[in-house]
Amino acid sequence: MTATYTFDVFCTLDGFGSYNEDGDWGGFWGKQGPEFLERRLAQYSEPQRLILGANTFRTFLHFLGGLTEESLADDPINTRMKYLPTTVVSKTLEDNVDWPDATIASGDAVEIVARLKKESDVPLRSHGSLTLNRALMAAGLVDFIQVTVFPVISGKTGTDPIFGGAADFDLDLLESRTLDGRTQELVYRPTLH
Repeated sequence: MTATYTFDVFCTLDGFGSYNEDGDWGGFWGKQGPEFLERRLAQYSEPQRLILGANTFRTFLHFLGGLTEESLADDPINTRMKYLPTTVVSKTLEDNVDWPDATIASGDAVEIVARLKKESDVPLRSHGSLTLNRALMAAGLVDFIQVTVFPVISGKTGTDPIFGGAADFDLDLLESRTLDGRTQELVYRPTLH
């Protein structure tokens, strides 16, 4: 049995996943609403394995490192993400990272994820990790792309276009929903064009 792999990413309407040092837009912060938060908690409460690239993992360590299981009441989504079984694909990180259930996998990302898809008895999900997921898309390992589009344009401050440098893909829209009357969640099945 092959586990499914979902590339889960947040972006602005103009397709940026982050902003530059002078920008004042911090991702979805301040734009999230109760429907969005309920949906995210439900998605991350399902059994799954989180797959992260080294840069995204370092960001998670910085922002989520202080969360404990007792943080569940105050920050349930991020606490749940932190306590999921996690594989970090990295050639630079060492195994002794301060993360509850993290495994550092050093080597070729495509080979690592292809093996995990064959061996995992739970779905695989990656949040962010743009470079990693572009490579996995090109290798045909991404089953679903879940793009959450927040009502923001960051044309002057945006960096890291989520699909910048990616191969060309045809996308079949599988699901779409509007959360809190302003945020779009779109789920696609990608096919290399």
